[in-house]
Amino acid sequence: MNRSEYKDFYDKVGKLNGWDFSKLRTTSEGEQWDFLHEVTLKCNKSSFLLDIGTGGGEALISIADAALLLVGIDRSEGMIESATENLKKSNKGNIRFLQMEAEDIAFPMSFFNVVSCRHSEFYANEISKVLANDGIFLTQQVSEGDKLNIKQAFGRGQGFGTNDGILKEKYLTELAEAGFTDIQSFEYDASQYFQSYEDLVFFLKFTPVIPSFGQTDYDFEILQKFIEANQMEKGIKTNTKRFMIMARK
Repeated sequence: MNRSEYKDFYDKVGKLNGWDFSKLRTTSEGEQWDFLHEVTLKCNKSSFLLDIGTGGGEALISIADAALLLVGIDRSEGMIESATENLKKSNKGNIRFLQMEAEDIAFPMSFFNVVSCRHSEFYANEISKVLANDGIFLTQQVSEGDKLNIKQAFGRGQGFGTNDGILKEKYLTELAEAGFTDIQSFEYDASQYFQSYEDLVFFLKFTPVIPSFGQTDYDFEILQKFIEANQMEKGIKTNTKRFMIMARK
């Protein structure tokens, strides 16, 4: 999908589901970190935190007590609508959600102590502008090799056919060019098990892993064959591959 198609997809998902996968029944083996926990470790009670690509805001709301002010931005109107509704239900007074492009972050220079970005595009120069000196940037991204057996079954998918590691190297280079120091990267490739057919369909419907999933009956035929080939005692097996980057300004 191109950028316009991704925006349309996330607008639709935002209005239908936000970015709430709490009802999704999966288990994993081999994950090496919890990204939200890593973000909270870099905050203190006086921190200003910016979250890029905040989606429906569920994640940011869950760590509201980690910082003095938390601001979530997302380019999708649908996502921000969901985030605003979720915030009203939370009764948290130190969070703000704004529709904003990651490539044009409209905040004062050096305003934030911590900037996070999970599974969303970012621009190193924009982050450098709004991050205070000695501030920390953390991002977790989906590796090209994520959900590889699903993509192979469908013959298409997010990052399918791209060499694994390309995105990580791109971001590492851009952060270094933007003047960040102490740049560290980590990665894991964990096993993931979906508990049922319905769980996997929900996941594919509300993520861009398989573009346009479900628009033809043939997709469901492929899915059924995939499940038959990958059904294990623990569930329907695939993989979760992630990389994380931490950098200091």
